[in-house]
Amino acid sequence: MFRGKLSLRFLRPGNSTSRRAVHRTPTASSASSGTHLPNVGPMVSQLKSRSVISLRGPDTVKFLQGLLTNDVRRFEDSSAGEEASSFLPTSNMPASSTPPIYAAILTPQGRFLYDFFLYKPSRPDEMLNRTGSGPGPKPVELELFADVDAAVVDELLQTLKRYRLRSKVEIESADKEFNCWQRYGGELSDKSSSNEEEPDAAAVGWGATVDQYAMSSSQGNGEGWRWFKDPRLHSLGFRGIFPFNSTPPLVEADKETDEENFTLWRLKKGVAEGSTEIPKGEAIPLEYNLAGLNAISFDKGCYVGQELVARTHHRGVIRKRLLPLRFFRNGGKDVVERVVAPGSVVVDAVSGKKVGTVTTALGSRGLALLRLEEVFKESGSLAVQGNEDLKVEVMRPDWWPTEWFLEHQEHSAVA
Repeated sequence: MFRGKLSLRFLRPGNSTSRRAVHRTPTASSASSGTHLPNVGPMVSQLKSRSVISLRGPDTVKFLQGLLTNDVRRFEDSSAGEEASSFLPTSNMPASSTPPIYAAILTPQGRFLYDFFLYKPSRPDEMLNRTGSGPGPKPVELELFADVDAAVVDELLQTLKRYRLRSKVEIESADKEFNCWQRYGGELSDKSSSNEEEPDAAAVGWGATVDQYAMSSSQGNGEGWRWFKDPRLHSLGFRGIFPFNSTPPLVEADKETDEENFTLWRLKKGVAEGSTEIPKGEAIPLEYNLAGLNAISFDKGCYVGQELVARTHHRGVIRKRLLPLRFFRNGGKDVVERVVAPGSVVVDAVSGKKVGTVTTALGSRGLALLRLEEVFKESGSLAVQGNEDLKVEVMRPDWWPTEWFLEHQEHSAVA
């Protein structure tokens, strides 16, 4: 198979002495816009910014249910919330499995602290044993894994242990055992938005027939770890955790690329991740669109910080939201250098009035917390304070529900 280094703009052949050909950090011109990324997918990135922890014990679900913003009870009932699947059970894949859950921990005042992607590994008794003659052995106890922000993992573990009290839950780091990965790209994301569970697996087999057994087994590695649709948005692709220092299934050697490319993919869709992009101890979850990203359940019952979230949600008016940005010069040319820093102020180019603050920036793309009333004025044009020749275009995410736009909120409030 051909191995090479793939930038966002072109495939550049080269020799590789490593096990896999990895896309290096993009050049300034290619990384700044990511305009060619939708045309080269599917791509895969190891997310080195994420770390993996494990939670194990009889009180695991009860403990997390009272702490996280989302409803995690589906992990306790193996028949609840399972992904519909026509796959045959194999020695490395069950016929169906519980999809991951995206959730957050908040302060008692309702401010964001940490985000979680929770996974329930496939149980041996849900798969065939190695001989294929029957199910494997039943597990002794429930175990869940979570991919979390690596920059705050030690602090997060301390927080979880502080809340644990007498709950029978073992909490520990698993970053020496697992890595987090993401598969994404224009073609993959288009298919992921349909009902097709895993588009690449559908190509497994010979001739015009579909090999159901091969399709099923190709999606998992030897221990049953598999790709799942990103629980936030299907257009973000597929996400999963896999054993340390191993290549996940369905990964082509010349499609592995730097994590920075996935960051660009996220930013263009207006999705923040981690305790840096979602400021720890400051961010209001609904302003950072966590409800629209399936991180919050409004009917699960009590959890830490619930009161502010519920009150804000039922009041129905959110005047600031996180939005994706494009930075460009006069003439419409994207910036190629990193000239915008988090904390930069976005202003109305005519009046100079502050509209919001940049929270994340990477080349010509970024995220900002902005006042919707000012952003979506028909005559409005925006700039970065102190660098007025740098223009700002605000993108309307196609996944936003219509009621999030201010005109619909105002109409609802009057009604």
